[in-house]
Amino acid sequence: MIERLFGDIVGGANVLTDPKDTQPYLTDWRRQYSGSAECVVRPANTDEVARVVAACARERIAIVPQGGNTGLSGGATPTGKGREVVLALGRLNRIRALDRLNDTLTVEAGCVLANVQAAADEAGRLFPLSLAAEGSCQIGGNLSTNAGGINVLRYGTAREQVLGLEVVLPDGRVWDGLRGLRKDNTGYDLKQLFLGAEGTLGIITAAVLRLHPKPSASVTAWIALQSAAAAVELLATLHEKLGERLSAFELLARSCVDAVLKFAPGTQDPLAAVHPWYVLTEIADSGEELTLRDRVEKVLADCAERGAIEDAVLAQSGEQARALWRIRETVPEAQFTNVKHDVSVPVSKTAEFIERAGPRLAAKFPDVRIYAFGHVGDGNIHYNIGPEGLVFERPAVNRIVYDTVAELGGSISAEHGLGQLKRDEILRHKPAIELELMRALKHTLDPHNLMNPGKVL
Repeated sequence: MIERLFGDIVGGANVLTDPKDTQPYLTDWRRQYSGSAECVVRPANTDEVARVVAACARERIAIVPQGGNTGLSGGATPTGKGREVVLALGRLNRIRALDRLNDTLTVEAGCVLANVQAAADEAGRLFPLSLAAEGSCQIGGNLSTNAGGINVLRYGTAREQVLGLEVVLPDGRVWDGLRGLRKDNTGYDLKQLFLGAEGTLGIITAAVLRLHPKPSASVTAWIALQSAAAAVELLATLHEKLGERLSAFELLARSCVDAVLKFAPGTQDPLAAVHPWYVLTEIADSGEELTLRDRVEKVLADCAERGAIEDAVLAQSGEQARALWRIRETVPEAQFTNVKHDVSVPVSKTAEFIERAGPRLAAKFPDVRIYAFGHVGDGNIHYNIGPEGLVFERPAVNRIVYDTVAELGGSISAEHGLGQLKRDEILRHKPAIELELMRALKHTLDPHNLMNPGKVL
C-alpha cells in the first residue's frame, strides 16, 4: 500500500522499504539516535515533494525531511513514535540559475554544499558558508538548521546568505518566494520562519543564495596563546588592525590538537613547543598576497613584542594552509564519543565561560578532560567533555555546562539546532512567552503536527 501511494509519484525505485536500503536513513551520523519509518521516499523535484506531502497530509503520515544526514542533534532522524516516512531530498540537486550581476545563485535543497561553493567559484564569486561536513551535507539541511561554520565572523550564518526560498507547506501547497531582492519591505519576511526551523514548519526545496566577491589574497596563521582570554584580546586587536579582512578565527585547546595528532596519522604539530591554546585564523582581501602577508606579519610581530601571543606561523602555500585547516576540521572525529555541547555566549564572555565551566566540572568529575574549540569570533564554543565514560553522566554534565551558559546570557545551541537532543532542555531556557509564540506558529502552519514531529518543540 505504502509503495503504491508514493511509487505513483516518485517511481517505485525511489520508495525504499527494505531494511538494508532504509537503515542509513534511520540513524544519525553520531549513531546516537535511531528510529523507524514506513519507508524512505526520494523525490526528484519540487512538484514530487508537494505531491508526496499532500498524500501524507491526507493519510496523516508524518514526514521527516532529510538532507545529507550529517546533523548532530537528531533532527533528521525519525522518532518511530507513530506513522512516519523519511523524505530524502538528495535528488533535488540542480543549480537552477546564476545571476552574476545580482550576485545570486539559485539552488535546490539537495545540492551538496561543496558543489554550491564550486558553482560560485566557477563564476568568480564566493559562497562563504563553510563547515567540516561540506563534502556531504546538503544546502537544505544547512538552511533548516541555520548552520554557522568558520566564516560567520565576516559573512554571518546561513540565514544571512539567503535572499529567497521555495517551500512546500504541510498541506502540500508550494510557496514560491524565490526572489533575489536585497530590499522588499512588503510585510512579514516569511523566509525567516523556515530558516532554522529544522523542517518543522515546511520543507525547503530551493533557495536564492547571496554571493560575495572572491578574495584574491589570503593568509592563514596558526597562533599560540597562553589563555582563552588572550584569544579574545587578540580577536579585538586583529579586528582593529585588519578590519573586515578577518574572515575566520578558530580557537583550539591543546587537548584538541593532541587528539588530532593521535587520531590522524601524518598530521604534524605546527609549532615545536607545546602551548595551552591556539588560534587558527584566516585573513582575506583583494589585491596582492605579498602586501596582505606583510601587513599580517607586522601585526603579529607587534603582538609578540607586547607578549600578547606566544608564537605564530604563517602558511607558506595553499598546501600548508590546508594542512592547518585539516587539524581544525578533524577535531570532531578525533574525539567522537564524549558529551558534546554547541553553545554560544557574547564574544566578550567566551573566556569567562571556559574559566567558569572547567573548574565546576572538575569538582564533580575529577578525571574530566575538556576539548574546547570553535568559532570564538562569533562566541560559538564546541565544548566537549571526556572521558568516554562520562556519556553515562550526560544529564549532570549538561546541567553544569548549560547553567554556566545561562549565567552569561548565552544559548545552548549555537549552530547545530535543537532536534531531539535539546528539545526538552530548551524548556528550561526559553521564556514562556517565546515558547508560546513558537507553538502558535507551529499549530497555525502544521495543525496536525506532521512536519518532523518530536523535534524543536
